[in-house]
Amino acid sequence: VQLQASGGGLVQAGGSLRLSCAASGRIFSSFVMGWFRQAPGKEREFVALIRWSSGSTNYADSVKGRFTISKYNSENTVALQMNSLKPEDTAVYFCAAGRAFSTVARNYKHWGQGTQVTVSS
Repeated sequence: VQLQASGGGLVQAGGSLRLSCAASGRIFSSFVMGWFRQAPGKEREFVALIRWSSGSTNYADSVKGRFTISKYNSENTVALQMNSLKPEDTAVYFCAAGRAFSTVARNYKHWGQGTQVTVSS
């Protein structure tokens, strides 16, 4: 499985960005697609996830009500719509694929390259 993340950039606080993760290779309907982020000097943290087959989702408390994860089966793409962005959302964002409905990064086997999101105050 190969994952390609895109859509990062620089935005002012209160603004919006939309990240995309294009998946290729052997995608199983049981896969869970996740977004994680890592700020400088900090550990990688869970942001949101979605199960490919059912569309079930889970979000970190810090992004609930602001971020929305969605999937587009026909395009093998998962998107993360980020609204009301805050400076503390600044990080490198990674998409990942795994089997478990999990918020733990080590449970994801496949990772894309990161995309930088910078929110200015």
